[in-house]
Amino acid sequence: MAVPFEALIPYGIILAMFGATGAGLSKLRHWNNGGKRARRSLDQWDRQMMNRDRRLTGYLRGQSDAAVAPAGFELNNPWRVEGRFS
Repeated sequence: MAVPFEALIPYGIILAMFGATGAGLSKLRHWNNGGKRARRSLDQWDRQMMNRDRRLTGYLRGQSDAAVAPAGFELNNPWRVEGRFS
């Protein structure tokens, strides 16, 4: 007993929507990472370096080869100062 092709159209539409959603999310992740592939299994050092790169360049994945930090970076400390113990 053959299946009429009209019954397969909804499955094709569902498959196309899953494909379009996956491709859209992949492109969005690629765009958010500055055109670079997504990083996997980040440890504390990687997060610290990514935070430093964000403070230097303004982008999470941006990197700079300048030997001198931009003006104002010496005051851009990520550490939060805690109050004195008394």
